[in-house]
Amino acid sequence: MPEFTYEVVENVAVLSENPKGWTKELNLISWNGREPKYDIREWAPDHEKMGKGVTLSKEEMDALCEAVKKL
Repeated sequence: MPEFTYEVVENVAVLSENPKGWTKELNLISWNGREPKYDIREWAPDHEKMGKGVTLSKEEMDALCEAVKKL
């Protein structure tokens, strides 16, 4: 599996925390030095391990926010 890098540019929100201390977060993350994108996933307390997640462009995040407003 190829190596990858990431930088948490901005921690937007912690959405929840499980009993083991992992947090589900919305962050702005730069993957492999690219332009930052919005990212929702679970993180270990030290941010050294992560679960599977979803990465969204600004346009996708705007569309998601509009969809949530309709709920």
